Amino acid sequence: MADNSQSRTARRKQKKSKKKPIWKKILLTVFIIFIVAGIGVGAVGTYWVVTAPEIDASKLSDPFSSSLYDQDGNEFAVLGSEKRKKIEYDDLPQVLIDAVIATEDARFFEHSGIDLRRIGGAIIGNIKNGFGSEGASTITQQVVEKSFLSHEKELKIKVQEQWLALKLEQDYSKEQILEMYLNKIFYSAGAYGVAKAAENYFGKTDLNDLTLTEAAILAGLPQRPTAYNPFENPDLTKGRMDTVLSLMVRHDKITEEQANEARSVDIAGLLEESRPDSTPYEGFIQQVHKEVKEKVDGADIYTDGLKIYTTLDTNVQEHVEFLLTDSDENPINYPDEEMQAAMVVLDTENGAIRAVGGRRNSTGNREFNYAINGKTQAGSTAKPIVAYGPAIEYNKISTYHQINDDKPYEVGEHTFRNWNRKYSGWMTARHALVQSLNVPALKTLEATGTGKAKEFAEGLGYHFADDTISIGDAIGGTQTQVTPLQLAGSYRAFGNEGIYNEPYAVTKVEFEDGRTVELKPEPEAAMSDYTAYMITDMLKSAITDGFATAANVPGLHVAGKTGTTNLKDVSGSPDSWFAGYTTNYTISAWVGGYTDEDGNRAPIPDGGTTVPQYLFSNTMTEISKEIETADFKKPSSVVEVRVEKGSNPAALPSEYTPSSETITELFVKGTEPTKTSEKYDELDPVDGLEANYNEDSNSIDIEWNYDSDEDISFNVSASVNGGQMQDLSSTEDTSMEITEVEPGAAYEIQVIASNRSMQSEPKTTNVTVPGEDEEEEEEENEEESEENEEDNNGGNIPPVSGLSAQYVADRSIIDVSWGYNGPPATFEVSVNGQTQTVQSNGIEISGASPGQVYTINVTPIGQNGANEGVRGQPQSTEVTVPEAPESDQEGNEGGSENPNEEEQGQE
Repeated sequence: MADNSQSRTARRKQKKSKKKPIWKKILLTVFIIFIVAGIGVGAVGTYWVVTAPEIDASKLSDPFSSSLYDQDGNEFAVLGSEKRKKIEYDDLPQVLIDAVIATEDARFFEHSGIDLRRIGGAIIGNIKNGFGSEGASTITQQVVEKSFLSHEKELKIKVQEQWLALKLEQDYSKEQILEMYLNKIFYSAGAYGVAKAAENYFGKTDLNDLTLTEAAILAGLPQRPTAYNPFENPDLTKGRMDTVLSLMVRHDKITEEQANEARSVDIAGLLEESRPDSTPYEGFIQQVHKEVKEKVDGADIYTDGLKIYTTLDTNVQEHVEFLLTDSDENPINYPDEEMQAAMVVLDTENGAIRAVGGRRNSTGNREFNYAINGKTQAGSTAKPIVAYGPAIEYNKISTYHQINDDKPYEVGEHTFRNWNRKYSGWMTARHALVQSLNVPALKTLEATGTGKAKEFAEGLGYHFADDTISIGDAIGGTQTQVTPLQLAGSYRAFGNEGIYNEPYAVTKVEFEDGRTVELKPEPEAAMSDYTAYMITDMLKSAITDGFATAANVPGLHVAGKTGTTNLKDVSGSPDSWFAGYTTNYTISAWVGGYTDEDGNRAPIPDGGTTVPQYLFSNTMTEISKEIETADFKKPSSVVEVRVEKGSNPAALPSEYTPSSETITELFVKGTEPTKTSEKYDELDPVDGLEANYNEDSNSIDIEWNYDSDEDISFNVSASVNGGQMQDLSSTEDTSMEITEVEPGAAYEIQVIASNRSMQSEPKTTNVTVPGEDEEEEEEENEEESEENEEDNNGGNIPPVSGLSAQYVADRSIIDVSWGYNGPPATFEVSVNGQTQTVQSNGIEISGASPGQVYTINVTPIGQNGANEGVRGQPQSTEVTVPEAPESDQEGNEGGSENPNEEEQGQE
C-alpha cells in the first residue's frame, strides 16, 4: 500500500508540473532579472550621482592653465594663462548666438540641461558603433564636463555630467551658461574664448562687428580647433563653415540666400595679416598635445589645468630651432627660402624625445609640423629596416654575405635599376648597403620573404600603406610613408641593442584633482642584439665610405643612412633624408616641400639633398659636447672573422693568401666560416733544376722535373751578372733553352710552377758562360770599370716606363702601375706630396675623394753595389677622380611618387 500511495503522489506532482507552461517560467525569470538589474542600476546610478563633484562657481568662467615641465622638472610653458578675453552675454551679437546654437545645441533654450531627443539618437548610434562613438552633450553638459569632470568616455562620467547639467540649469540662466561656454572653449591660434578668437583671426574687438561668414567660422572652430584654424587650413575651414551655414538654414536662423552670400566671401581676405605671438618650443608642444589627446581620453592641454611632465631638453630644442631659423649665424647653407626642413632628436637609450623641429622659420603659432605630421616615402633609409635588418635577424646573413648585383631587377612588367645604372656582380651586403644599391636590397628582401620583413619593420614602428608590403618597399619605393619622428624611432632601436619603444614626449599627466596618468611606453625587444650591432656596423661604414660623409662627426662613433625619393617623368628628388645615431642620441632630418606653378611636388635644387646630413652633423656635434659618447658594444652573439675576398661562400684565408686579399667582416656566432680557401695555396716547387752551357750552340740548356696530374705551367726567369730577374718564357714543358748567351756572363736561372690561382716557391740554379782570351777579358774589365763609374753617377738606373694611373669606381681606388728594365731597384711613390717606397711595379691608392686631382711621381732607387741609393729620373702622371653627380649623392635611390615606375631608384 505504501508503495502505491507513493506512486500516486509522484504522479500527481508530475501531472501538476506539466500544467505550468515553459514560457511562464521564462517570463518570470526575465521579470525577476529586470527587477534585480533595475535595483542594481538604480543603486549604482545613485552612487555615481552622490559622488559627483559639487558645482564650484570659480571654475565655471575661465579655462584652466596647463603647465609643461622639461626633463629636469622645470616649467617651460604655461598654456592658456594670458591669451583670453572675457565677454558677457550682452556683448554677443544675435548672428553669433544663432550660429553657435544651430551648430552645438539647437534646442539649448528649450531643454533643462539634457536633450532627451539627442540622447535617444546617441543611444542608437552607440549600440551600432560602440559606446562613446556618438555624443549627445548639450552646451550645458560641455560646460560641466570642461569645468568639473575628466574626459573619459565612461558611463559613470556621462551620468555625473547629466546630473550636474540639471543642477547647473537650476542655478544659472541660459544666458549665463552660454556666456560661460563662449568664454571657456579653445579656438586655436592661441585664443581662449570667442572674444580673443575674433580679435586674433579678424582683428575685431567688438563682436557686434562680426559678419555672418565670420560668425559661422567661429561657431565651427571648437569641434576641431587645430584642424579648422583658418590661418593654417583654409580649405578645411571653408568646409566646416559650409556645414555651420547649412545648420543655420535648417534651424531657420538664416535663409538659403544669406548662406550662399556668406559662402561667396573670400576667407583669406577676412584674416589678419599678423598672427598672434608664438608659444616657445611650439614644435615640441604639438607633439605633447598629440600624445595627451591620443592617450588620455578627452583631455585638452589648453583648457584642463594639467601638469604635464615631458622629456624636453631645452638646450637641444633651442639649437634645433636655431638651425631651422634663417640668420647670419646659422651655419646651414639652405639653397633658397622655399626649402622646408624638419628634425627630431631622441634619446637613443630610452626613446625620449629631446627636441622637435617642426618646420623651417616657424612662427610658433601651430603651423603644419613636418616632423610629426609630414609623411613621405623613406627612400633608401628603408633599406636597413625592410631589407637588411630582417635578413640578418631571420636568415643570419653576415656583413660579408654575397649578393649578385648582375643586372636590373624585374618584377612582372616593372624594372628596378641601381641609381648609377651600373651592375658590379658579386659583392658583400656591407658594400651593397654602403653604396645604397637597389638591386641587392631587392634580392635580399626576396630571399627573406615579405612576411617576415613586414613583421620585423612593424616591430620598429614602420607601418606599411594599406597594411601591405611589396618588394618595392625594400628601397622605399611604394605608397608607404613615414614621418621624421617615426623614422628616428626605427633607427634608434638599431643603436639600442634592438630594444624599441614608441618615441614619447610625455612621461605623466597630473589632473587638478591629483589623479596621475603615466604615459611612458614600455620597451620591447624588436630584434636580436646581433642584428642591431651588425646593421649599426654597416651604417658606420655608410658614413665613412658611402654617400654620407657630410654627416660624419670627428671623434664620435656615428652610424646612419641617407635616402631620397623621386618623381615620375621629372629628374631630381622632392625629398631628402638622413637618419643616424650615436649611443646617446638619434636624429632624423628631412628637407623638401617644393612645388611647381601648378602646385605639384617639385625636386630639391642642386646641392640641396645634402642639407639633412649637415643638420645631423651640426646638431650631433653641438649636443655631444662635454658628454661621453661610448662606442657601440659588440655583443657576444657576434664574431669578427677575417675572410678571403671573393670567396663564396665565405672561406678563411690560407697562409698563402695575400693580406690585400683578405677582409674582416661580422658573423652571427655559430655561422662563421670554418673552411679554408685553397685559392692561394702554394704548389710544390720544381725538382732537379739544372742549367748547363752548350758550347756548340752557345746556349744554356735548362731542365727540371715536376710530378703532377694538374695543368701546370712554368715561369722561367733569369738574371745576368746579378741584375734584375727578367721573365724569359712560360712553358708547359720541363725544359727550355736560352740562346745567344753572353760570353763570361754569370746567369741565375729561376723556375716557378703555377696554375690559374696558385704558384710555387721559386727554385734557382747558376751557370757561368766561359769567357774569351785574356786580352778581351781585360778590355771587358775596363769597360766594366767604366760602367761602374756610370753606375756611381746613376747612369745605370733608368726611369720607369709606361707609368699609368686609373680610377676604379667600384672599389673607390686609384690603380697605379709601371714597367722597369734595369738593375735591382725599389720605387719611391709620391702622391700629392705623400711618399712611400714599394718593391712592386704598382700600387693601389685607397680613399680617393670625388673631384680630387692626384699627381703621382715614381722614382726608381738602386739597391745593389755601386747602384745602391742611386736615383733614376722621376716619372709623373695625373688622374682626376670624377665628381659624384648630384644624383649620386642620393638621387632617386628608392622612393618614387609612382610605385609602378619603370626605373625606380637612384642613390
